[in-house]
Amino acid sequence: MRALTVDPASGTVTHVRTRSGRLRRETVPAWADLDAAGPDMLIARPPSSTSAEPPPHHDLLGSKVLTEDGEERGTVLDAAFDPLTARIEAVLTTRGELPADRLLGLGDHALVIRARGAGPRTPAPHV
Repeated sequence: MRALTVDPASGTVTHVRTRSGRLRRETVPAWADLDAAGPDMLIARPPSSTSAEPPPHHDLLGSKVLTEDGEERGTVLDAAFDPLTARIEAVLTTRGELPADRLLGLGDHALVIRARGAGPRTPAPHV
């Protein structure tokens, strides 16, 4: 795996990005198309002809963390997710662990989180 595409608004991993073959071509199977995943391999069903284009990818790891008010809250170091459901459980940052229910949006510039506590999930604009 090269990277995971996450949807912070739903709190899930949506796609897996890999490079394979001599030309290191990128493939982007949807998480729902995976039959098995391990540290060194993925087994995915071939995409159907009706498969949608993968969403834009923004790297979660290394992203700056900002509250919806623009306050910096460190940098993303890692993320924990349930491999069966693809639900993000927590995001580890340079300032500690964030529960997934604080995530609002992810863009090119930063991961946006709720400043305090959990509230209803509403998608945030891309940063």
